[in-house]
This record gives sequence, C-alpha cells and structure tokens, in this order.
Amino acid sequence: MNLMNIITKQLIEIIEWTDDSRDTLSYRWPDEDKEIKNGAQLIVRESQQVQFVSEGQFADLFGPGRHQLTTQNIPILSTLRGWKYGFNSPFKCDVYYINTRLFTGNKWGTSNPVMMRDKDFGVVRLRAFGTYDFRIVQPAKFLKEVAGTDQNFRLDEFADTMRSRIVSIFSEALAKAQVPVLDVAQRYTEMGDALLQLINPAVTEKYGLEITSFLLENVSVPPEVEQAIDKRSSMSAIGNLNDYVKYQMGQAMANGGEGAAAATIPATMAMGFGMAQEMMKGMQQPSGAAAADPFSPAAAQAAQAAPAAPAAGGVQVLTPEQAAQALGVTVQDVVAELESGALKGRKIGSAWRISQESLNEFLRG
Repeated sequence: MNLMNIITKQLIEIIEWTDDSRDTLSYRWPDEDKEIKNGAQLIVRESQQVQFVSEGQFADLFGPGRHQLTTQNIPILSTLRGWKYGFNSPFKCDVYYINTRLFTGNKWGTSNPVMMRDKDFGVVRLRAFGTYDFRIVQPAKFLKEVAGTDQNFRLDEFADTMRSRIVSIFSEALAKAQVPVLDVAQRYTEMGDALLQLINPAVTEKYGLEITSFLLENVSVPPEVEQAIDKRSSMSAIGNLNDYVKYQMGQAMANGGEGAAAATIPATMAMGFGMAQEMMKGMQQPSGAAAADPFSPAAAQAAQAAPAAPAAGGVQVLTPEQAAQALGVTVQDVVAELESGALKGRKIGSAWRISQESLNEFLRG
C-alpha cells in the first residue's frame, strides 16, 4: 500500500447516520481520529439535524439533505478556523446528529404533593401525573444544557431528569395560573392545554425543547378535600332544599316503616308551627271569630297560606341548629341556604338568627 492510499484512508469523505434505536436524542459521529476532507459529503435525513462543533464552539447547523462541505457551506466554521480564502487541507471537527422527531408518551408525575392556595379550600396538596410529547427545536442549546458531549445520548438517560424538571415547572405554572382545585380535578384536557402555554416557553428557553402535548391523566387531592367536593356536588344536585325535603318525605312515606316516621318529623313540626300560630290568632280575635273551629279544613288551609304571625312574647327567633332540627337536615345545609339567600336570616357577629316567619316562608317555597 503506497503512501497516497494510506493518506486517503485517513480522510473522511462521507458523513451519515441511520438511527435504528428509536430512542436516541443525540449522537456524536465517530471520526476515529480521522480528518474531514475538503468537499466531503454530509447526508442529513428527515427528522435529523447536524450540529458542527469546532474546538468547543458551536459552528454551522445543517438540515435534511445532501451537503458538500466547502467554504461556502460552512461559513461559521470558516470564520472560526480563519479560512478567509477557502480551505484546501483536511480538518477535524465534532459532528453531532440531533434527532428532531416527536418523542411521544413520556410519563411525568409528582413524587411529592404540590402545595397550592385555593380560594375555596385554602391551602391544599395536589398529586398529579400524565404524559407529554416533545421534540428538540434548538440543537445547540440542547447539546449545551442537556446532552453535553455524550457519544450516544438516549431517552432513558434523560427521562428522570426531564420528569423532575417538568414537575418543577408544572408546580410553578399551576401556582401562577391560580386554577381552582375543582377545575383541576374535573377539566383535565382544558387544564393540560392551559398549562402547556406556561410550561412550553420555559422548557424551550432553558433546554431547547418544544412540548407539543401536555396531558393531565389524574389529579388527586387529600380525602378531606374530596369529601368537601362531594358535598358541594351533592348540594348542587339537590338544588332547592325545600323541594328536596319534600321529596325525602314522600319517598320515606312510600317505603313505610320507621324511616317514614322519621322523615315526616320535619313536616309534622312545620304543621305544628302553623297550627300553633292559627290558635294564637284565634285567641286574639273577637269572641265571634273565636267560635270558629281552628281545626276545620278551612283553618288548616289558612294556616298553610297565611304568613306566620308573631308569638305572644314577640317574634320567635331560631338558631341554625334549631332550624336544622326542624327541617331534618344538617346545620351546614341550613347555613348554605342562608348564605345563598334562599332562606332569609340575619347575621349578628358570627352567628345567624332566623325568624319563624322566614322559616315558614322557606317551607312554603
């Protein structure tokens, strides 16, 4: 073998890389200490980009296609090398292939709960997980911040790091967005799209990546918050408390048994209030009117239609606990109706007070 053949074999004439792994993010082309000759062919396939690095400095970037390495095609490298009038001798340069295809189905999740402030429940702890898709859009930044000089940088080397970075940015974005817990737990798709607008710019600026899809698959809250959400949903489903009480009474009476007797207690108490008021009105009427039978059908109908009259000692005032006992519901339900305005009452300090007239008006619907 003559000297010319030995020199020829030490020169690189074609640079190309075929990815058969499906999980490689970046690949440093092995030059085996060979030099690249003037006019060498660089082949870049679809979903690839090639970044030249000369002595630690980022040089020219090539997209898909066949490129002949001449001074005209590598202007940045020519400037770094000081080739003012073109180059004729071979040169050494690191060649990095960047895989720009879409990497799909990458999992993320919070290993520890994320603390956030919610206007409905105060400070709550959230756990979340899902998937995301990403691609490399800035090869130089990705090589500098993520891959470094790794010969063959694969997805599994990057998964844990990326997951922790995604969770960190997700937590910050969720805090800035001030999204209510109820929306986070019930509107995954909309939340994923909204958070993507906050997460993506940060990831692109810092790591040279673009997240094309960010999905929330599950968001969990502590048991006490779940109970509060269930209770709020139940109240929304119930709607009008008066109609709900009537419905419960009808169901219990149809089923019979002790449940029926218990369910009719609120109605019995309400009827008793009406009869007592009617009797009080009869005692205050003239003797001719007092002769009327207070237990006649007409008197019962009048007790239901007429507004409540004040007792002899003044207006009867109930606490939420007493009203809850009269209605056969919880105190929280009564307070919720007071705050919504459906049940009229007056708040003195931190305590609610309800007149008997307001309670009767509420029962009449």
